Amino acid sequence: MASEIMQRGKDLIWDICDSLADPYNRDSSIKKTGSVIGFIAIIFLGIMAWWNNTPDDFSPIQSANHMAAERDQQIVTGYVSTATLITLVSSVLDKPGGYLSNDIMPPSIWMDNVPNWEFGVLVQIRDFARALRNDISRSQSQSLEDNDLAIAEPQFNVNSESWIFPSTESEYRTGNEALESYLIRLSNQEQKDAQFYARADNLAAWLAIVEKRLGSLSQRLSASVGQIRINTDLAGDPAAQQSTPSPAEMVTKTPWSQIDDVFYETRGSAWALIHLLKAAEHDFSDVLIDKNALLSLRQIIRELEATQETVWSPMISNGSGFGFLANHSLVMASYISRANAAIIDLRSLLSQG
Repeated sequence: MASEIMQRGKDLIWDICDSLADPYNRDSSIKKTGSVIGFIAIIFLGIMAWWNNTPDDFSPIQSANHMAAERDQQIVTGYVSTATLITLVSSVLDKPGGYLSNDIMPPSIWMDNVPNWEFGVLVQIRDFARALRNDISRSQSQSLEDNDLAIAEPQFNVNSESWIFPSTESEYRTGNEALESYLIRLSNQEQKDAQFYARADNLAAWLAIVEKRLGSLSQRLSASVGQIRINTDLAGDPAAQQSTPSPAEMVTKTPWSQIDDVFYETRGSAWALIHLLKAAEHDFSDVLIDKNALLSLRQIIRELEATQETVWSPMISNGSGFGFLANHSLVMASYISRANAAIIDLRSLLSQG
């Protein structure tokens, strides 16, 4: 069968060559070839438009309830957060077009918005999986780590662009299977080795990671117009030192070809963070109410939800700060900075007695 298909392909190529060689059929063959190329281009554009759609929002609580009902599991403390993490991984892998970051074939190799969105989601998955393994599932620093989480967390840190030996998708699915195994044990009242400790210090530990991520994204977004940054690396500690000297003022500017990359990475990161924070609102509700911090968390979610508004422009604009054209990166940076400031305040509330 394969040899027959190859032979037909060879015959078709020879027929086209013969047609192009014949002066009487050359114009007709060129038109036919152009039509075929145009038809293929239209198909590719249609596929790219379809694959360019990111997953819809979902309710972490409703999704967790549906998952528990399907698997006949019990909703316990930490179930919603763990189920949300599993759903986020599945959303990245099973959305239209699947996982695109490691594709090497057209048309996905020409797409960069969705792969950058995927990476933003992946960063939040990695951070929460690490916090879950190192802090939230452990009663204290000297306690044993959970075996399933010890498998899951490294799997999500595999190279996001590896397409073979191993493929990124297979490694992430292995990590998700380990999370599901942890979730099964977590929801089983007869098994005491799987735990989710909804304490203020555990929530603050995860938020400390989130704070640094959002701070970095805010700086990268603001650099879309270029800025002169005062070096404050050693500020506040007169005895502090650093490995190599750096200038007192530094100019940072994101290359124009990376403006949209940073924008969509931020958009993906915020999308994942919205769902994880909503899940945390449920699992850490008693702690948040006790610290009078519930409204602070909801305000963070509100700021991040503004980053998911529809982008009506066909491309991410890079106008100057107060220029004639809009700058989408600066608008995104505004929301991210406000969310980051609110997270700093929230961590302060959690640390109070």
